[in-house]
Amino acid sequence: MEAIARAWSKAVRTALPGPWRPRRVVGEAVAALLMGVAAGLLEVVAATDLAVPFGLAVAALWLLRRGFPATVLVLTGVIAGWSLGPIVLLVCAGWAAGARISRVWRLVGAFVLSYLMFSTFGMLKDGAAGSSKLIIGLSLGVFLVFAVLPALYSRYRAQRRALLDALRERNDQLVRERAMVVHQARLRERHRIAQDMHDSLGHQLALISVHSGALEVDRTLSDRQREAVGVLRQAAVAAMRELREVVGVLHDESTAVPPAAGASGPAPSRGGVDGVEGLVESSRAAGALVEFRAEGERRPLAAVVDQAAYRIVQEALTNAHKHAPGAPIAVALRYEPDALVVEVTNPRAPELVGARTGAGSVVSGGQGLTGLRERARLVGGMVHAGPTPEQGFRLAAVLPYAGAEAEGAAALAAEEDWVTGGLPPVEGADDGRRRPVLGCAAGVGAVTLIVAGLVAWGVVAFVRGASDSTVRQSVYDQVRVGESRAEVLRQLPPGNDFFTSDFQGDGPPKPEGSHCRWYSLAKGEPGDSWSENHVARFCFDGGVLVEKVEYVTKG
Repeated sequence: MEAIARAWSKAVRTALPGPWRPRRVVGEAVAALLMGVAAGLLEVVAATDLAVPFGLAVAALWLLRRGFPATVLVLTGVIAGWSLGPIVLLVCAGWAAGARISRVWRLVGAFVLSYLMFSTFGMLKDGAAGSSKLIIGLSLGVFLVFAVLPALYSRYRAQRRALLDALRERNDQLVRERAMVVHQARLRERHRIAQDMHDSLGHQLALISVHSGALEVDRTLSDRQREAVGVLRQAAVAAMRELREVVGVLHDESTAVPPAAGASGPAPSRGGVDGVEGLVESSRAAGALVEFRAEGERRPLAAVVDQAAYRIVQEALTNAHKHAPGAPIAVALRYEPDALVVEVTNPRAPELVGARTGAGSVVSGGQGLTGLRERARLVGGMVHAGPTPEQGFRLAAVLPYAGAEAEGAAALAAEEDWVTGGLPPVEGADDGRRRPVLGCAAGVGAVTLIVAGLVAWGVVAFVRGASDSTVRQSVYDQVRVGESRAEVLRQLPPGNDFFTSDFQGDGPPKPEGSHCRWYSLAKGEPGDSWSENHVARFCFDGGVLVEKVEYVTKG
């Protein structure tokens, strides 16, 4: 029982999809009642005995149109082809099918099958009373106007609504992504600040430590002065430790994003490779032995390459002061044909007796070389750092002259436009907006052309049928009773039962056993009333004309 209840509940939900709010339930019930009553009234006007069954069928199909749009469309084609009552339901079934059947071929198949049912049952009902070609043409025109056109418009609305929902969702996604990019831009700025603090302040503090270390071993100072210098050096070491902690907070590797190529911070105070000699002089003033040489013909450098070279020399000197105090340092800039080579080397630190007593351990944050490699990578270069065979240390960087500045600047500009200037365009959005419009417009245009063609064909067929079913008074007078059937038919038009079917029940009784043909009689003068029809009847028996008679019917 439980399985049956679940199956029944699922079937009901499929046939009558929700949500079924009270207002919707009332609206659907009232609409079904009105549709049934309208179908019944049309049947009453058409003088048929199908008012009640057609009214109930239309009401039931109206309720099922949302759950089974294809089935309802086909069944509506059946009953609408048989009678005029369900013609309003045919419009609603076409609308529901166009909006709810998503697969194109399934939709086309449903409409083709519905039209076949519509025209077939129309032929079964009226085929004996008129031309089959005329009935098929009229049924096609009626079906296109009352079923296909509403379906095209409803499908356009459904696709437009789906497209707007997709664009709205896409817009929301882009807004979220823009917020993420803004957040990443903040993290990138924190990363840049941390890198600059590490490079600039770390270098200055390292020079202070080197100065104070040199003063500590100066034998001309008194013990009190040497103690004061030691306190100064310990303060410099503590300041470097605190700086590393601050840099660690700003430089969070779990969230920070490497700076984009071309996205450089403020230029160094002494200006790129031009400031390298200033760095060397500062180190020399601190008591370090620093040798500097520049080789090759100087070449113009991109701004990011110029700054990267300065920062690499600065970081290398800082590391040499910290890890090899007192050792000589060699700084070289070599202008190769395609790149600038920056090289800083130093041997192992000499053993200084009594040096740095109580100075504390060397402070190292581990971020210096990582930052240098990232700087070089972003300008299209590379950095190598490692020990030398003489137990010293060597840091070398290869930086291309042009760098990746143009590409990086373009990427940065595009990103800044995204962050500050709104959302980027959605690829294919215009095509997506135009596709349902163009598709439905093409469908409407095709249906309009077909309907126009059917109307033209119907007008021609009507005029031709009316001409075929009309005989002139002069021809009527020439026909003689007793002539053969073949001779009489050669004088008469082909005839058309569609136009003369209303005449066959009127007039005087026809001769027993005879077969008759009816025509409208063109007398060449207007009748006494617009409602009067002049009829000519020709009856044959045994291949001979046995009677011709003229009479008047009320139209």
